[in-house]
Amino acid sequence: MREFKNLKIAVAGTGYVGLSIATLLSQYHQVTAVDIVPEKVELINNKKSPVQDEYIEKFLQADKSGERKLNLTATADAEKAYSTADFIIIAVPTNYDSHTQHFDTSAVETVIELVMKYNPNAVMVIKSTIPVGFTESIRIKTGSKNIMFSPEFLRESKALYDNVYPSKKVA
Repeated sequence: MREFKNLKIAVAGTGYVGLSIATLLSQYHQVTAVDIVPEKVELINNKKSPVQDEYIEKFLQADKSGERKLNLTATADAEKAYSTADFIIIAVPTNYDSHTQHFDTSAVETVIELVMKYNPNAVMVIKSTIPVGFTESIRIKTGSKNIMFSPEFLRESKALYDNVYPSKKVA
């Protein structure tokens, strides 16, 4: 059984979903936010939010001033973040193409490939929007049973608030 104290968590993607989850969990665990955009990584490491979200901004500012303690860093180095993580939360874009009527899951698949390369025993939790059946098919494709899906119910600009005060609870 895993110990659920002082976990190392990597969060792939620093949009509304990823950064709100990273901020929330960093109050209790060591969290590394991973993004491919260097400017976003720099902003987070300087305790500034790359997305407009009042609660995220307040939490980061409180961490900077010492009023709140967040154990949150950001990096563009996926290997460094994933190789030691207990959990990897995947919150990367999956844009919907209305012409093909399919979600572009390539960013999710890229993260999963990197995790499988650097830390195949880590538990991966997909928080991106994916089509029905994707989780099962990616489990078969990778041979990993450590891939899960957890839907998100967050509003843009209120993502951290919605995580702190959820209107829905999935049991």
